[in-house]
Amino acid sequence: MSIVKSNRLANETSPYLRSAVHQPVDWYPWCEEAFNKAKELDRPVLLDVGAVWCHWCHVIDRESYEDGEIARIINENFIAIKVDRDERPDIDKRYQQAVSAITGQGGWPLTAFLTPEGKVFFGGTYFPPKDTQNLPSFRTILNRVTEYYKNNREKVIDESSRIFQALSQINELEPSAEEPNILSVDKAIDSMIGLFDPVNGGFGGAPKFPHYGVIELFLARYFETKDEELLNVVEKTLTEMAEGGIYDQIGGGFHRYSVDAQWIVPHFEKMSYDNSEHLKNYLLTYQATGNEFYRRTAEGIIRFVTDVLSDDRRGGFYGSQDADIDPQDDGDYFTWTKEEIKETLSPDEARVISLYYNVYSRGEMRHNPARNVLFIDMYPEKIAERLAMPSDKVRELIESGQKKLIEARKRRPAPCVDMTLYANWNGMTISSFLQAYKVLGDDKVRDSALKALDLLLQDCFRDESGFCHARVNGDAKLNGLLDDQVKMGLACLDAYEVSGRTDYLETAMRVATIMAERFWDRRRGGFFDIEEGTSSVRTLKSRIKPIQDDPIPSSNSSAILLFDKLFYLTDDHGYRKYAQGALKYFARIAEKYGLYAASYFLALHHHLKHPPQVVVFGDSHDPRVRELLRVSWSYYRPHKLVIQIDPANSKVEILSPTIREIAKLKPPCACLCAGTSCAEPTDDPAALAKTIRSFGGR
Repeated sequence: MSIVKSNRLANETSPYLRSAVHQPVDWYPWCEEAFNKAKELDRPVLLDVGAVWCHWCHVIDRESYEDGEIARIINENFIAIKVDRDERPDIDKRYQQAVSAITGQGGWPLTAFLTPEGKVFFGGTYFPPKDTQNLPSFRTILNRVTEYYKNNREKVIDESSRIFQALSQINELEPSAEEPNILSVDKAIDSMIGLFDPVNGGFGGAPKFPHYGVIELFLARYFETKDEELLNVVEKTLTEMAEGGIYDQIGGGFHRYSVDAQWIVPHFEKMSYDNSEHLKNYLLTYQATGNEFYRRTAEGIIRFVTDVLSDDRRGGFYGSQDADIDPQDDGDYFTWTKEEIKETLSPDEARVISLYYNVYSRGEMRHNPARNVLFIDMYPEKIAERLAMPSDKVRELIESGQKKLIEARKRRPAPCVDMTLYANWNGMTISSFLQAYKVLGDDKVRDSALKALDLLLQDCFRDESGFCHARVNGDAKLNGLLDDQVKMGLACLDAYEVSGRTDYLETAMRVATIMAERFWDRRRGGFFDIEEGTSSVRTLKSRIKPIQDDPIPSSNSSAILLFDKLFYLTDDHGYRKYAQGALKYFARIAEKYGLYAASYFLALHHHLKHPPQVVVFGDSHDPRVRELLRVSWSYYRPHKLVIQIDPANSKVEILSPTIREIAKLKPPCACLCAGTSCAEPTDDPAALAKTIRSFGGR
């Protein structure tokens, strides 16, 4: 029997790969050796792509990859490769596209069957251990694929080549002949509104994912048009999510998505990238509306990221928190039985909390119907009426009950946290934390963000190649992808805004240069996701230009923002040309993607509207300057840039002529410029606030 006691994953740093070290499957990590072995033995490749946070990945591991008989079939007929999708998003993206082209769906675990050249000829996601009405068993699939590969070799080669060729042609778009305009933005918004769920908020049905770019785009356009429908979509969506089970009502932070249309039962994994984008959405909407509920939700996200996903000692933000403790449970750490509520709380607290969070003897979880997902089902005023209790007393009991539930949950075994620092996800979290500092004024949040940025600049950035993809145990790992460069580049610009340190701006400029040299398509426009020549495996030789949000902002949309921001700061038209080139290249395809290209249309809106710039000039330690900065950050204006210039240490020569002229005024002062005109400089915070709200706002 072909069984291995320990496979080739023992030296890997990925927690997902390390978890499979003692599986009886003879796993390879992604490497040329594996494909060479497949060619030598004339075997197909079994590719498993998953993640440490993925519930169904744990299930297929336990049911199939830890089964001796299934391992024997794999080891005798396939070369098996295991990939961590967080560590290698470039591999995941390509094989997700290929399997989706065959089956119409993707996801994790991704189970793909490849030729020895790395081309897909069959695939799927999760396969059960036994045949069911809807799915053949994994054992059946393995045997069928083995026979098919042996007996239909020419067909396998033809089909895999056809799929590869079709996916390669995705990048063969021709740029639009015309510049996209504001009508393109409004047309896209109309199509997105058509997908809005007016009952539950969000877009589409189950399973339901957040769409961060849509929220920010609708807010920006609402500011200009005062179209209440846009604001209604934003508020309905954010309120329903924050009251639902997708939001962790006890520990703060959001789970990845909801399996139902009502945002009640989530997939319980909690990702740093989801929470960074949720944080930005709630902060901006709080700024725009003044609704304290959005502020409290944002503070809950910050609390979760700080408590669970932060390295307090060295700095940086971890990747994710798993959904489960083991494959048999499904979010048990986050859910509660009626009995657990009674045992943890006083009788009055239990009565109130049960009504507030809809806790009954029968809950929402299929694997264990006694377990309840906590979601806000009844407001305190209604509970007060039901229980003949003062509203203030109800709120006191909710607060005291929540504190006890938090302490009780801390005593439970906690799901695994992936402590890898991914550059792109750190960039997003740094940017959102700096946004939180600007809106909420919390110095600790700012310090945490800058500490993370400085760590990654020290350990993960090289002047000739930019950012690496991941930092593991203090070491840089894997060549940086486009998304790493652009998300960290934007983080550097956000750090420049809150600190006034020109070195952050210069790093962002260097990142843009690297992107232009190594990732830009000189023939057609747009940025590729990887550098040329990064792999000998055929599938990875085909470079992709990402424009779809998945659900985080696409790399090209973020790149357009980065280059436009650098143009607005420096007046260097070279940056503007790259932004324009990417916008034109993706104009036609973005219209087709609609909802899934919301970040593209947000970047287009930013490009067209010339964001307002508030220049604050004076000694950064002067309380008057600090107050002008506070006011500059406090008020919502879409895409607003705040530039602080301290005469003692700012390099004004790299900034635009307009900013340099303002730096000649008598400090302290602040001046807002919008488009091609500037308001009167002022040292009065109240006058500045009025100017920010009204000057050049349409």
